[in-house]
Amino acid sequence: MLARVTGNPFLTPSPLPFGFPDFDAIREEHFLPAFTAGMAEQRAEVEAITADPGPATFENTVVALERSGATLRRVADVFFTLVGSCSTPGIREIEAQVAPQLAAHADAITLDPVLFTRIEALFAARHDLDLDPESLRLLERMHRDAVRAGARLAPAEQERLKELNAELSALSTEFGTRLLAGANAAAVLVEDEAQLAGLPADAVSAAARAAAERGHEGSFLLTLVLPTGQPALASLTDRGLRERLHRASTERGLGGEHDTRDIVLRMVALRAERAALLGHPHHASWAVEVGTAGTVEAIDAMLGKLAPIAAANARAEAAELSEAAGFPIEAWDRAFYAERVRKERFDIDTDALRPYFELERVLHDGVFHAANRLYGLRFAERDDLPRYHPDVRVFDVFDGDEQLGLFVADFYARDSKRGGAWMNSFVDQSHLLGTEPVVLNTLNIVKPADGEPTLLTVDNVRTLFHEFGHALHGLLSDVRYPTFSGTSVPRDFVEFPSQVNEMWLEDPEVLANYARHHETGEPLPAEVVERLAASRRFGEGFATTEYLAATLLDQAWHRLGPGDTVTDVERFEADALAAAGIAEPTAPPRYRTTYFNHIFGGGYSAAYYSYIWSEVLDADTVEWFAENGGLRRENGDVFRRELLSRGGAVDPMEAYRAFRGRDPELGPLLVRRGLTR
Repeated sequence: MLARVTGNPFLTPSPLPFGFPDFDAIREEHFLPAFTAGMAEQRAEVEAITADPGPATFENTVVALERSGATLRRVADVFFTLVGSCSTPGIREIEAQVAPQLAAHADAITLDPVLFTRIEALFAARHDLDLDPESLRLLERMHRDAVRAGARLAPAEQERLKELNAELSALSTEFGTRLLAGANAAAVLVEDEAQLAGLPADAVSAAARAAAERGHEGSFLLTLVLPTGQPALASLTDRGLRERLHRASTERGLGGEHDTRDIVLRMVALRAERAALLGHPHHASWAVEVGTAGTVEAIDAMLGKLAPIAAANARAEAAELSEAAGFPIEAWDRAFYAERVRKERFDIDTDALRPYFELERVLHDGVFHAANRLYGLRFAERDDLPRYHPDVRVFDVFDGDEQLGLFVADFYARDSKRGGAWMNSFVDQSHLLGTEPVVLNTLNIVKPADGEPTLLTVDNVRTLFHEFGHALHGLLSDVRYPTFSGTSVPRDFVEFPSQVNEMWLEDPEVLANYARHHETGEPLPAEVVERLAASRRFGEGFATTEYLAATLLDQAWHRLGPGDTVTDVERFEADALAAAGIAEPTAPPRYRTTYFNHIFGGGYSAAYYSYIWSEVLDADTVEWFAENGGLRRENGDVFRRELLSRGGAVDPMEAYRAFRGRDPELGPLLVRRGLTR
């Protein structure tokens, strides 16, 4: 990122369309001064609110607070995108410095006694203020969040709370830093190409490229994705290499300079202490209070229904695969023999399908096509805006004749990007601020050698549709207040629209449009499509078990109270899985504790259950679309109007009931995951 203009580009609104960040003008040295200026600006704005001698009104307090912090939003949205997607030593150093400052800044506002007095007075009189529903919800949300953040605590308790928040912020940053470095260090170097037998040719080329980029010309490097299961395990015939790769994955964060166990133990202790300060028995109780689940008992009721059946199915699948292998399989054998059994039973070779899933075709003729048919959206790529990395792409998004916003895509893996896939925004939609959405999807698809096509796995295709579901939630937002924009909904509801969007990858019309051989243009044969559908629930016991194991680990760590002491991370993990009845050796957790970025480096602490919780709504919604004719604009309009456009401006379950006409039902999920026996 080279400078094009003098001065700090964050201190004034971007001159580019939709407020797109001017990456040509942004340099690393701009971030710290911009953060400092942004925090000072917002503090001054809050001081102006609290110094107002007149009585508190919705406009001079709530709306004024909602408008505050423009500079801080600009710099933070860019900076934390780079932290995840294009990290450098300089970026990581700035993050370590600024993270606790931002936590302290947020606390200073939320715990300001004069500001809270004004908010509380408005809250007490809220039904006499003649507020529209969204404004009333904003006032109630602002009051609720202040109380949950400790606004009613005594001064000494508030000071301790501030210390806890600052340390937790710093520890979360350090966890992410160690995890990225540890994942890069754990990549498996292979010197003999013969060991890569079974791996598709383009994956071998990608491994050669990755090795060359790290100075190992002539060798091959198997880089790690964030989850436990590594894609190459399904193809590699060399069992010894499979074991090496699996152990490299599951031993991340266990020992060496990138050990994360000390961070984990400190974070869970601090979270437990904070929960007690705020009147809760443990962090999970505090976290789930604002979700649609409401209580940990509701979560336990669902997990208690699912876990025993999933574990039994996983054990049955392991026995079947062991019979096919001729020996008791280990965790590193499961994916390999699952593919062999899948191929034998359903005549499906997943590697052979990849030529039918070329990235550009999937994106334009699959993901964008479905969005056009459902919501009338059109996408046009543009190359005139600056990017933070050459791989980044930008698309104009049109809603009929009107330009709705911008969609940004960053698809390829690199050493400077953390694992996984996610959506975030450079600009949130808000009628109050007059802003329109600039939404980013980030994935970690292995980049092929120069000149080779990007051929996707079925899982890659699913991730592309999933993350675009989040993007649609941001792009189709139609709210007044930025607090409610797009995906600003409870954590256990946010995955619902993205999981619904996955349904279109298998829709017959959409699939026929994008699943074509990248060389011949021939469509994926109809009989293969039928066999894929028949195999949909194959391996679902394992998939559900590995997910539930991670979910139950998350809950176990965050049910610890302030007096509970843990010293051995691995022992705690093993005991928690055994106690939950889900300790299946061939189905290890999707994330083990030491590389569980969702809960120690991200925002999903005590909330990883959200995916299965949201999937209840998702599976029920898939039935609604089927009952109403599927891929029709009329259906998309209903889903957009009642759910996607509303963001957090309405109660999410009220929005769901307005859409579905009733509460969600569990049955469709049980059928989908084969958990009905």
